[in-house]
Amino acid sequence: MSSQDPDLTRRAGRALDAANFFLADVRDGLGPYLAVYLLTEQRWDEARIGLVMSIATIAGIVAQTPAGALVDATRAKRAVMLVAAIMVTAASLSLPLLPGFLPVVISQGVAQAAAVIFPPAIAAVSLGIFGHAAFTRRIGRNETFNHAGNAVAATLAGVSAYWFGPTVVFYLLGAMAIASLASIVAIPEQAIDHDLARGLHDAHGDAQRETPSGLAVLLTCRPLLVFAICTALFHLSNAAMLPLVGQKLALQDKNMGTSLMSACIVAAQLVMVPFAMLVGARADRWGHKRFFLAALLILPVRGTLYTLSDNPFWLVGVQLLDGVGAGIFGTIFPVIVADLMRNTGRFNVAQGAVITAQGIGAALSTALAGFVVVGAGYSAAFIALGMVAAIGAVICLLALPETRHGALRPQGKTAPVTSDIAAE
Repeated sequence: MSSQDPDLTRRAGRALDAANFFLADVRDGLGPYLAVYLLTEQRWDEARIGLVMSIATIAGIVAQTPAGALVDATRAKRAVMLVAAIMVTAASLSLPLLPGFLPVVISQGVAQAAAVIFPPAIAAVSLGIFGHAAFTRRIGRNETFNHAGNAVAATLAGVSAYWFGPTVVFYLLGAMAIASLASIVAIPEQAIDHDLARGLHDAHGDAQRETPSGLAVLLTCRPLLVFAICTALFHLSNAAMLPLVGQKLALQDKNMGTSLMSACIVAAQLVMVPFAMLVGARADRWGHKRFFLAALLILPVRGTLYTLSDNPFWLVGVQLLDGVGAGIFGTIFPVIVADLMRNTGRFNVAQGAVITAQGIGAALSTALAGFVVVGAGYSAAFIALGMVAAIGAVICLLALPETRHGALRPQGKTAPVTSDIAAE
């Protein structure tokens, strides 16, 4: 943990807890509810839904790496998050007023582009407050509150949608946005070490900080490139699965579709909480690569199980596996990037670059799944998505080294100026 007033650190930690809880609903905008809303309220077909979601995601991809670079460079990290939360909320709430194809593409593109600021900003603030030694535990705590917030929001959305219809999710998003703004403001600015937040080495007293490495480290760090490929394949497999389940549920019962979608989300989020805690508590001992590989291997199993039955209770039950995979991935992702970029000063731009690859996978996922559903059915789409994750698992097993700090350090070598792994 960085050296500062313990009371200030505790206050910052509580504010981060609240920010992660309330931003859980805001950072994804309408998320999987968008597909249900467009299918049931606007009468769009699956291919058109997949296309508009993919086009909007491209806007997030374009913004991702610049967003990471901005987080590295700016000392106004809280202000950046505030502006992003307002933009995501405003864009999403405009959807019922402007439901045409082009306005939906524009509004969701704005929401996606603004939302990409949250992952690197939250991780940067956490690292800037708690330092490298406590970072894995802090990320586990962040994800625990994030999943708890998602579970609460999804429960409220499901219960409300049963009585008032799918549009209730817009009101819930507005309420969570207001709470998220208050929680971001509550993070003490003086608690954030902005050099440490970008991944530079811990310095004590008057010790001199290292200068950031060149941006070429993003292209010369082979393990980072391998990790980016694996995360792209993870999201190419994962991103479309929940929207496809939501569409299947909505086709069976329009009003129950949103409620059952909420049940899927709640089931997954409840499972994510203990797995996020497990990664936070044990990843530094058991190894970071092992957890990432487990997250990849869950997806082929999940995709196969979705094909066995259309029963709503079965689909919700299988969704529990999403909690395992996503719970592990969401926690281990910033930890692995921090491993690779330790002491380079390029932590957040590296997050942005890898999330760009992740976003490309997610964008292609919804388009791919939509066209496969139209051409061959839902079961074929689930199998295809599962096979993509299996390929990612093979690449991870064979090409990604253990990234835990010190795993690749030559015996007797002291802490380096730049990451040992980044130099590989």
